[in-house]
Amino acid sequence: MSYYFAKTLSGKSFNDVIVQVTDALKDEGFGILTEIDVRATMKKKLDQDFRDYRILGACNPELAHQALQAEDKIGTMLPCNVIVQATGDGNGVEVAAVDPAASMQAVDNPELAHIAETVRDKLKHVIDTL
Repeated sequence: MSYYFAKTLSGKSFNDVIVQVTDALKDEGFGILTEIDVRATMKKKLDQDFRDYRILGACNPELAHQALQAEDKIGTMLPCNVIVQATGDGNGVEVAAVDPAASMQAVDNPELAHIAETVRDKLKHVIDTL
């Protein structure tokens, strides 16, 4: 089982893909809680150049609430990360989302497994519709 879903888009700018992903997540009930600009961070902290790379911390409040009620330590795995990065060849932008069902399979809780599958389906739909 892979731990992520991914799709590479061509013919679009990095910033346009960020907007597209954010809108697609919103359509599935997710908001962005955090946004980490890895490129800027690497430059600031290490004085190293890095490709465009953003980590979006996406959260569906209703499903997060259900997960926290089912398993109080599950916050260690929230929010769901979605990355947007320039491809190595510079000809596209890749979008990848964590598969929460894969990352949470170590937690032995059937109620949580059902919630994780729901989140997985929503994130997979986001990736598939880009």
